[in-house]
Amino acid sequence: MDDSMPRDGLQLRSLVKEGGELELSLARVATPEPAADEVVLRVEATPINPSDIGLLFGAADLATLAVSGSGERTVATARVPGAAMKAMAGRLGQSMPVGNEGAGTVIAAGSDAAAQALLGKTVAVLGGAMYSQLRTVKAELCLPLPAGTSAAEGASCFVNPLTALGMTETMRREGHKALVHTAAASNLGQMLNRICRADGIGLVNIVRKPEQEALLREQGAVHVVSTASPAFVEELTQALVATGATLAFDAIGGGRLAGQILGAMEAALNRTAKEYSRYGSTTHKQVYLYGGLDTGPTELVRNFGMAWGIGGWLLFPFLQRIGTDAAQALKARVAAGLKTTFASHYTRTVSLAGALQADAIADYGRRATASKVLIDPSR
Repeated sequence: MDDSMPRDGLQLRSLVKEGGELELSLARVATPEPAADEVVLRVEATPINPSDIGLLFGAADLATLAVSGSGERTVATARVPGAAMKAMAGRLGQSMPVGNEGAGTVIAAGSDAAAQALLGKTVAVLGGAMYSQLRTVKAELCLPLPAGTSAAEGASCFVNPLTALGMTETMRREGHKALVHTAAASNLGQMLNRICRADGIGLVNIVRKPEQEALLREQGAVHVVSTASPAFVEELTQALVATGATLAFDAIGGGRLAGQILGAMEAALNRTAKEYSRYGSTTHKQVYLYGGLDTGPTELVRNFGMAWGIGGWLLFPFLQRIGTDAAQALKARVAAGLKTTFASHYTRTVSLAGALQADAIADYGRRATASKVLIDPSR
């Protein structure tokens, strides 16, 4: 390793203690010497995604948040309710690194040609533990960013873009022709809208606020319905009749929404049915839960016949199922559209220590639309 390169760097850690306390802190972590097929990345941008927040906070009650210290000695703590401690059993006492993806500059490389070819380049990585100043990863995990693309522009090029593309790919592979998406004004939802417009796919966007509906319509979305509308179910049904959507991806998870979508799908199908069946439509209707913005129980009212399904959907198992070649094709599409279709927008950029401040946690901890935060560990 080059003597001029730092031997260690700060890394954000999340720890749930046996006494029921969450502790977020910064640790100095040694930078491993890169093996022949590895590179060392100076991380310059890494987003806080909902999937990161789940690991970051666990089941802690953020209303009990307290922050002490400053700089690299900043520590944030919160209480984990006793009823939630059972769900934390698998991680008790483990100081866990956080951050699925990010981007930065390769500052050291192993001897393999593929690793050496990345030296000095700006790359994106889906490698875990990205809330770090320095990260040693396999060269094969790196996606070189197109010339003129900054680390901030490439930091979110994996999770949200590949999830959005994974939804349309799942639709095709399972024989559906249109989609429904909830929490649709999110960064991911806006990407999905752009993909569906480009690919000619019918998309029903479900939001919860008038300003979110206006945002999507300004971006060319045709079918946008709000759960705040007194006529929500009827408006959703009409959008389903228009698109023929029989597949939904739900970021909410808990509550009645998944069941309402299935029921509206059944109602839409029945409006064009040629004959009555006491078992309901024979067309399969599917809702995949891929998020948990509502952590309560998923409530179903069985008004959607017998041809239906509800299950979980996660990006990484999906990529494994479709195989390396298909996954690489999706990544190539993302790289080509980083500044257009797959562009992400952030409300603020913070340092590692800044990510532990109470105001920042209050911002991104809400998991709300238009509150996406970027960490720049190099600050």
